[in-house]
Amino acid sequence: MAAHAEAHHGPPVANQSSRVDATTLGMLLFIASEIMLFGSFFTAYFFVRVVNGAPDWPPHPFHLPVFVAGVNTVILLTSSFTMHWSLQAIKRGNRAGLQAGLVLTLCLGLTFLLTQAREYSRIGFAPHDGGFGSVFYGLTGLHGAHVFVGLTLLTFATVRAFRGHFTPEAHWGVEIPGIYWHFVDVMWIVVYTTVYIL
Repeated sequence: MAAHAEAHHGPPVANQSSRVDATTLGMLLFIASEIMLFGSFFTAYFFVRVVNGAPDWPPHPFHLPVFVAGVNTVILLTSSFTMHWSLQAIKRGNRAGLQAGLVLTLCLGLTFLLTQAREYSRIGFAPHDGGFGSVFYGLTGLHGAHVFVGLTLLTFATVRAFRGHFTPEAHWGVEIPGIYWHFVDVMWIVVYTTVYIL
């Protein structure tokens, strides 16, 4: 009886009814909730611009730095490739590739965030400048907050990578932040296209 109790020490193994790993599924469900959060902000954008029938976007006399935001988009998209490279590197057992990919992703993400902060300081309007200002800062600021969270996750992953924590068999600490980072990148494409281009 004692041997039987030792064999089943601790909580029972969770039943997994999905083909997706529980950790990945948890992140995907979290991302689904984040999409709904962004959806509420896009609803506000829709009402400010479409329902109210705003003739010009951005309204006079405001101007959006489309070129700078476009360069920032390229920077963030490039960080998706470096993130993917780092994950594929550790899957092949290439620790140097993992470390280089994570450091590059961190640097690119930080560059994006600093460029956005610089844009805010020079853009010429504030969140209290009507519905347009509120929507612009709401959407871009919400995304910027997500970039900051992603950079925090990547910082922990990078520190762990340099401490030798990941292997080809155990790399969830890279893959899960990577999924989140790709979500942040895709969401920026939607924000950039909607706010700056359309």
